[in-house]
Parts: sequence; structure tokens; C-alpha cells
Amino acid sequence: MTVSRPHIVWFRDDLRLADNPALFHAARSGAPVLALYLLEPEDALRRQPGAAALWWLHGSLESLGRDLASRGVPLSLLRGSAHATLPALAHSVGACAVSWNRRPGACSREKDEILAAPLKDEGVDARHFPANMLFEPGSVRTGSGGPYRVFTPFWRAARQMTPESPLPVPEEIMGWRGAFESDNLDDWALRPTRPNWASGLAQAWTPGEANARRRLDAFMEGAIRDYGAGRDFPASAATSLLSPSLRFGEISVREIWYRVGAAMHAKEAPEADAEKFLSEVGWREFCHHLLCDHPDLATRNFNSAFDHFDWASDSRGLEAWQKGQTGYPIVDAGMRELWATGWMHNRVRMITASFLTKHLLIDWREGERWFWDTLVDADPANNPAGWQWVAGCGADAAPYFRIFNPVLQGEKFDPDGAYVRHWVPELERLDKRWLHKPWEAPARMLAEAQIRLGETYPQPVVDHGAARKRALATYETMKRDAP
Repeated sequence: MTVSRPHIVWFRDDLRLADNPALFHAARSGAPVLALYLLEPEDALRRQPGAAALWWLHGSLESLGRDLASRGVPLSLLRGSAHATLPALAHSVGACAVSWNRRPGACSREKDEILAAPLKDEGVDARHFPANMLFEPGSVRTGSGGPYRVFTPFWRAARQMTPESPLPVPEEIMGWRGAFESDNLDDWALRPTRPNWASGLAQAWTPGEANARRRLDAFMEGAIRDYGAGRDFPASAATSLLSPSLRFGEISVREIWYRVGAAMHAKEAPEADAEKFLSEVGWREFCHHLLCDHPDLATRNFNSAFDHFDWASDSRGLEAWQKGQTGYPIVDAGMRELWATGWMHNRVRMITASFLTKHLLIDWREGERWFWDTLVDADPANNPAGWQWVAGCGADAAPYFRIFNPVLQGEKFDPDGAYVRHWVPELERLDKRWLHKPWEAPARMLAEAQIRLGETYPQPVVDHGAARKRALATYETMKRDAP
């Protein structure tokens, strides 16, 4: 029996069936589909995913494999760089075409044209599509044609544009029946075994397209109605929890956009809350446009004046921060949530990042690397852009003198202490008057709560007032010394 020439669909950061232009185009072509995922070496990627993200990738590939198999299409797995593997594979199976979706990020279109060239030279139709952003990089520009450096005017311009409508899941996908030797997912060892530090991640998350859609449904049926106010309180279930699914493309940002817009126009979601959520989607978009224009966003200060900032060398402070042992409860709660679940509430991300860069004066890149390794939603654009924003050296950065007071932040956004009590159980018996500043609690209150500062819970690693003065003085020195 003659086997028809396959159409290879190369999955990347788009591990879904819905609104997947590469898959939709291949299915519509009528050729049998060979679904492929490549585990590329570090030197072939812009950045190797961190350990928590690799844990998520395993689950997402499992889910995608099941979804494709239910439609008669096996998911094939290979190791190797796309530059070497795609032409060799296309030749070996006699592929008629190769399709893929562009990754959001630096110069993606140009890189994909380079990937397509050797395939086209061999007579293989090679096509790549936009799929993971609302608008193509370079399409949202200032009046002079340059990139935006500030979010608000960027978003104002973007809101005048209309994203392409999401595509449906193909009604029929014909799987290729030729011989193919695929890797085994377990052999890739994306998940830890000895020790298995990811048990908390497994309790908190189930990767995959179906679960991403369930989280979106739950958000649209509930939390979006108070998103504007509720999103800042980490003890509340007031956020969408879609960031890891967006990172791996288990759900399309265009689908989210149109779903929220439809709910807003149908009066099923308050306009102010829906617009606030869409602006958060817009921040993700802004970060990816930044990454396209600044591919070294994770390693280089956006504001070059900070090249002269005198960061401290403080290994003990860094370790205390990483382990959630700083003596500031809201900071420690966030860092422990991160380690246990691979995720952290956005308000607390800002608090913990401010503490590292301004209370401890530790280079933002140390924090960015830690988040990159421990977040399941570690995104190559959002993660460094967020860190640079907090540190004061990024695009549209918060003023450097905006130094979060971790006590006041805790009292304002965790007023009853539910978040801290959950993640810092050493303090769960302490009265809320002292919960965010246990070092000020009367000795009797500490004894009743069975707290021994310096033993069961650490003393603060730094005094807030002194740290603030040091940070501001260092900033003034930088301004004086920078050219």
C-alpha cells in the first residue's frame, strides 16, 4: 500500500488543537498529518526552560498526545535542533510540507525564514504562522515608526487594532500511517525523580488544553466580576491562573481576548473588570514586543544607566530570600508559595522582587534567574520585563524610589493574614495585629503563639528603614556617576 506524503506539523509553544494555524492549515490541505515536537538543545533555543517549566512541559505534551491520538494522529517526539532535524526528517518521510507557528519573541519571523529556506530548496512547502500574540511584533508602533517604551500609549494604540479571530479545532485530521520511530517522553526526564521536589506542583496543577479551558470557564463564571479589586489580594481566588497555559500555548491569547470581549459586550462581565483583565493581557503583549526589539532583555539593563548601579554581593541574603526566611512574612509566604507550587500571586511577585533588589540591593538578574527556574509560567518576555520594571531599570519602569514596605503591603493586601498563615505556618497563631511585623509583638504574644524569633522564625535580615535609605543613596550615586 502506498503511503501518502505527510504534512509535518511542528508543535512549539502552541500545545493545543484550537486556534492553531499550523495544524488548521495542514488539516485543510488534505494531506496526512505527522505531528512533531522537538526537544531542542540549549544552543538552539533563545533560552532553555527552567526546571519547573520542564515539569509543566511533560504534562502538556502528555495531554497534547492524548488529544491528538483521540483523532487518530500520534504525536512524534524527537531530540535535536530544528535546523538539522526538520530537513532530515522531511527528506526521510518524503514530506510534502512542513508547517509551524512562530514563537513570540526576538526576530521570530526572520529566524523562521532561515529555517524554511533549506526545506523550500528541497521542494518542500514550508510555512509559518502568527499564533501566540494578539498582534505581530513591529505592528504596534509610535507615530515616528519606533517601538513604544511605555505601556499606556502602547496599549492605547493596540486597543485601536483588532486581533485576528481564533480558528476552530479542525473538524477532521488525517494521521500519517508511515513508519516512524519516536522518542519516549519519559526518557526525556523532564520531571524530577530522585528527589521528586515537584510533588507540590502536581497537587496544584494539571497541565493541558482541556484544563486551561476549564480554568478560563471558571474565571469567566466568577472571579472576572471583581477582578479589578480582587486581583491584588493573594488569599483570594481572584485571578485567572492562565499564565502557565499561555506560556506553553495550551490556550490561545486570541481566544481569551474574544471570550472576555464577548462577555463584556453582553454585560456578563463588568466593563471595568473586563478592561482591567484585558490590560493585563496587554502587558504580556507589551513585554513580547519589547523582547522582539531587545532580545537581551534577560541579561542587559534596558536603562543603561543601571550598568553603573552598585549591586551588593550578599549570598546569605539571596539564600534567605530564596528559601522564604527573610523574617518578613509576606515576602517569605510568596517565596514558599513559589517553591511549593511553581507559581506566585502577581502582587506578591512585585513585593518579593522589590525586597530583593531594594532591601537587599541584589542584582535583579539573580532574582530573574531564580524565578526562571522555579516558575511553571516562566515566560521569556514577561519574566525579565517584570523584574526590570520592579528594579527600576526597565521599560515603563516603576520609579526607583518606589520601594515597597513589606509590612504595609502585607497589612493592606493580606489584612486577615490568611495568605501568610497558609504559607508561613510558624506564625499561624499570632494575632493579626503583629502578623506582618512579628518582631514588634510583645513577648507575651509571641510566647502564646509559640514563636521564638531567631529560632522558630527568623529575625528580619535587614531593617526596612535602613535598607530604604541605603537603596536611595545607591541610586543617587548611580545617577551622579552614570554618563
